Amino acid sequence: MNSAVGSSASCVLPECFQLPDIDLLALGYPGLFLAALVAATLLPAQSELLLLAMLASGRFEPVPLLLAASVGNVLGSTLNWALGRFLAHHRGARWFPVSETAMAKAERRYRRFGALSLLFSWLPIIGDPLTLIAGVLRTPLSRFLLLVTIAKSGRYLVLMVAHGYLTA
Repeated sequence: MNSAVGSSASCVLPECFQLPDIDLLALGYPGLFLAALVAATLLPAQSELLLLAMLASGRFEPVPLLLAASVGNVLGSTLNWALGRFLAHHRGARWFPVSETAMAKAERRYRRFGALSLLFSWLPIIGDPLTLIAGVLRTPLSRFLLLVTIAKSGRYLVLMVAHGYLTA
């Protein structure tokens, strides 16, 4: 186990909660898929640096990298959408994590720009909540998938093109 993660005396997490030292680069395309999936959920994570590291290593082909990252990221966003659909049934429940006032405000913003706001689902901080709200507001899955796929794949493609331009 990595000493920075494992046996350090300054570690604040109990030993049972230590994360294994995982080399995602060694996991290849499935590792990128998983990183992209988690990055698209409401959990804090990032996949762009892994994509660029894999591209820079020269060990991976660009098209499968783009596909693994895009499919994983869209699937993670779809989990958010599904969570939004499920949570919508429990609005007003005492345990519901968002107040009625906050939900109404988010809905007004989403309705103002419509489903096209999902083209911004690639943005940090606002992108993941947008995909959740799309589920709450019952955006049709086909429209959701089209717009989110354009946004997420476009972001990865721009990163890959920029990497090629900067390293040429």
